[in-house]
Amino acid sequence: MEKGTLIEFRNQGDRKLAVVDRPEGKKNWIVIDERGQSHSLKPQRVEYEIGGGYTATEIPAFMETVQTYVDPDSLEVAWELLIEAGESVTPATLAQLLYDDQEPAICYAAHLLLADDRIYFKKKGDVYEPRPAGQVEELKHQLTMATQRETERVNFLARLTAALGGEAVNWPESDRPRLEALEKFVLYPDQTHKAAQELLSSLQLPTTPEGAFDLLVRIGWWSPHENLFLRRSASPIQFPQKVLDVAHSCLHALPPDADGDRRLDLTHLKVYTIDDESTEEIDDGLSIEPLPTGETKLWIHIADPTRFLVLGGELDLEARRRSTTMYLPTGMIPMFPKELATGPMSLIQGEHCYALSFGVVLDETGAIADYSIHASWIKPTYRLTYMDVDEMLELEIQAEPEIIALNQAAQLRRVWRKSQGSIEIRMPESSIKVKNEEEISIEVLYEARSRQLVAEMMILAGEVSGRFAQAHQIPVPFRGQPQPELPSEEELMQLPAGPVRFCAMRRCMPRSEMGVTPAPHAGLGLPVYTQATSPIRRYTDLLTHFQIKAFLRGDPLPLAADQVQEILYTVTASAHEAILVERQTNRYWTLEYLRRHADTVWEVQMLRWLREDEQLGLILLEDLGLELPHRFNRSIALGDRFGVQVSAADPRHDVIRFREMVASEVTAAAS
Repeated sequence: MEKGTLIEFRNQGDRKLAVVDRPEGKKNWIVIDERGQSHSLKPQRVEYEIGGGYTATEIPAFMETVQTYVDPDSLEVAWELLIEAGESVTPATLAQLLYDDQEPAICYAAHLLLADDRIYFKKKGDVYEPRPAGQVEELKHQLTMATQRETERVNFLARLTAALGGEAVNWPESDRPRLEALEKFVLYPDQTHKAAQELLSSLQLPTTPEGAFDLLVRIGWWSPHENLFLRRSASPIQFPQKVLDVAHSCLHALPPDADGDRRLDLTHLKVYTIDDESTEEIDDGLSIEPLPTGETKLWIHIADPTRFLVLGGELDLEARRRSTTMYLPTGMIPMFPKELATGPMSLIQGEHCYALSFGVVLDETGAIADYSIHASWIKPTYRLTYMDVDEMLELEIQAEPEIIALNQAAQLRRVWRKSQGSIEIRMPESSIKVKNEEEISIEVLYEARSRQLVAEMMILAGEVSGRFAQAHQIPVPFRGQPQPELPSEEELMQLPAGPVRFCAMRRCMPRSEMGVTPAPHAGLGLPVYTQATSPIRRYTDLLTHFQIKAFLRGDPLPLAADQVQEILYTVTASAHEAILVERQTNRYWTLEYLRRHADTVWEVQMLRWLREDEQLGLILLEDLGLELPHRFNRSIALGDRFGVQVSAADPRHDVIRFREMVASEVTAAAS
């Protein structure tokens, strides 16, 4: 190179022009850029040699001339000509092709077009080859997508800023991947979340799961009490559209009834449905029928959702995937689409309903003397709440003698089951309801007579279905429970009566087991048992219905024993996960309720030690029916009662701590 040669080189990645001034040593050259700054270059750093006779002060004017020729659209024209001819090109030949000239400024403009091009030409040695047409189309598509992604990113950041400023924002579908990246950072913090952390950093927010959670709440994507347990689980929340479409078609055009004329018409019976006031899926009803023999037949009517299903169809498979209706404080997530589950599948007052009815005659001891099972028609007469029935029993309402008779039968059954070794554990239970994430209520569910009545009738139906399936060798999900090793009578009598004693018994109870082989159920005191009374909300009950109804029709059983067992493996696993989500969610709202009532003094009872060596015990908040851990700093006996206040509660991190109150504080709080 000679003095005055204009060259292009790279300085920290940026393209720069400079004029050669003089050699430096044996290999390097000193070049001067347009600002008069000198640079020492090795010859290898020269990217393009433009020509001689220039000074550094002429560089700006030269670049102005060059820019008039830099037209990216012209490169596509050149590519179309060269791809046809199959010829390669250099900056000089491109300048000649496009502008019919090879002046230095024009050649440099051609160099810039080729060097910056990522679509039409590929450099090979000192020349540029035109890319194949298919490759050009693919590169154009990639460029378009990249441009679109960048536009979406910029627009997303604009919407994010607006939402953080308090504006209402509609998030388009294109924003979902970025928002889901933030979600995953919160839900699975142990994984790598580079995109979410970069986004948080760009907003100058903490690059932590807590920072991501706060951002999602601030922009209104999540609520402050977002159910993270549900989001982490595999439990589906929304129904697929194809399932909703099938449900919709069922509402307007019922499939053929496989039981048809075989259904027993029981619409003449007075049918009572008894549930909580908030219950939407009504799946059982009760009747009394006097017999000519002077005996009384109990009828337990169970909703018949199989009437609307095809085994292996969309609705059935979706119910199998869900395995159960999930009951959360904030509302239920049904096993079937809600319009079906709470509509034609339910036993609705005053309407003709499909049912599977269990007719049972008891002997004088409460044992089953006779039974039958029928696909049926019924017409529920009254929808009652547990409170309604308790009041009717308390007042001995003679206008509804059936309720009194049902209660007498339930008590007889309870006594009979106790004689068979049933184990009663009467611990208070709590029902937590949340409305709009603002109103939290906790109700203690005591063992009311109405609840005992319904529970005994459902257990009776479970015994009947189990006996029927066992007698006819029908593979259904039998539920059994091994015999527990309970504390001795002497040990139990040494414990305070009530919750403390029942808590000690409960610790000894083994888990119930489910399989296709009949087995005794120790807790219920039954030789055989299968759940069949909640087919709208438990898939195992639905399986029992499919099998028994097919047998009643004389059809081949739809499922062999190994098929039932295989389904049970998957269904019980997903049901267990759903139960875990229910428990975690209930605990979250329990702690949130206590956090909001930090000033309340709660009377509690010491139930049992969790880790006695660490002074960690389990206490019962009697007014709420809640069992929670507490660490003592004094000696205490099982059954002792005392007052506590919440000292710390953090539902998001599952933290609850109590402060024990001294007697004067409890008295002051009560007054």
